[in-house]
Amino acid sequence: MKICITGAAGFIGGNFAHYWFNHYPNDQIIAVDALTYAGNLATLKPLMDQANFTFVKADITDGSTMAHLFEQYHFDVVVNFAAETHVDRSVVDPAVFLKTNILGVQVLMDLCRKYDVKRFHQVSTDEVYGDLPLDRPDLLFTESTPLHTSSPYSASKASADLLVNAYVRTYGLKATISRCSNNYGPYQFPEKLIPLMIQRALNDESLPVYGQGTNVRDWLHVYDHCSAIDLIIHNGKEGEVYNIGGHNERNNLEVVKTILKQLGKDESLIHFVKDRPGHDLRYAIDPTKMEKELGWKPVYTFDKGIKETIDWYLSNKDWWQPIVNGDYQHYYETMYKDRQ
Repeated sequence: MKICITGAAGFIGGNFAHYWFNHYPNDQIIAVDALTYAGNLATLKPLMDQANFTFVKADITDGSTMAHLFEQYHFDVVVNFAAETHVDRSVVDPAVFLKTNILGVQVLMDLCRKYDVKRFHQVSTDEVYGDLPLDRPDLLFTESTPLHTSSPYSASKASADLLVNAYVRTYGLKATISRCSNNYGPYQFPEKLIPLMIQRALNDESLPVYGQGTNVRDWLHVYDHCSAIDLIIHNGKEGEVYNIGGHNERNNLEVVKTILKQLGKDESLIHFVKDRPGHDLRYAIDPTKMEKELGWKPVYTFDKGIKETIDWYLSNKDWWQPIVNGDYQHYYETMYKDRQ
C-alpha cells in the first residue's frame, strides 16, 4: 500500500510515520511537510534512509505541487495531520490557520477525488465541540455533540470537518474523521504544556500556568492515537466520525505537579499567569464508538505515559534543546511577557 502522511514532521504526524513503518514495513510511506516552525526533520531521522520511506517538503495548500505528488505516487490512503494547531498562536494570527486547516484540506480532497484514493482520513480535535462545565463530570463529548468552537484554531478545524462531510455527501468521497483529546508523548514541540513544563523545570525556570490551573483535559498518549487511526483506516466506515479519548482527565495544575514530582523539583517554580482569551474549561471524550465498533482500547494510563514521556525528554535533549535555544525563545517572551 502507498500511504501519504501529511504533516509528517510534526508531533502526531511524526509519531504516526514511525508507527506505520514499524507495523507495516512493506508499505510505501510518502511523508509530506511544509517544515514550518513546528516541523522538525530530526523527528524523522531514523526513517530517512529506509528504502520504503520518502520525505517531500511541500505545503498542502500548494495545489500544483500536491497534484504532482498524487500523479507520481497514486496513493491508496492519505492521512492529513498537516495543520496549525496552537490555540495561542491562532488568537494572535488567525489567517494562517484558515489557510492551512481549511483550504489545505480542500486541496487534498479534490486530489483524492481526481485520483480515486481509497481512503482520506482527516485528523481533527475534540476542541471543535467547545468545552464542558467543570462541575459536570458526567458530561462527555460524543460524535453527535454539536460543534461549538471557542478559538480561531478550533473554528478552522470544525470548518474542515464540515467540508469533509460535504465532500462525502456531494461527491461520494471515501473519507473518515477522527477527533482526539489532548495528545502527549515523544517529539512534541515545546510550546505545548507538557514539554514546556519539562524543559523549563529542568532549567529551574518558572512554570507559567494559565489562571489557577483548573482547566481539565483528557490526556491521550500519542501511541494510542496512532493505533486508533490505524483501526479507522482499515476498518472504519466511510463518512463516519470517531472520537478518540484516553480516559485520563487531569487539570493543568495536576499535570504540572506530576512533572515536578518526577523531576524532583519544587512546586515553588509554578507561576500563575493571566488566562488566555476564550480558554475552554474542560474537554472529555467518550470513545465508546471506537471501542464497540472497532475494538480499540488505549494501552496507556496517564501515570505510565507521563513517566515514559518525561524519560524520553530527559534522554533526547539533542532533539529539543536546539528548538528552545532558537526562535522559540522569542515566541515564549511574546506570549507570556504581558501575562505576569
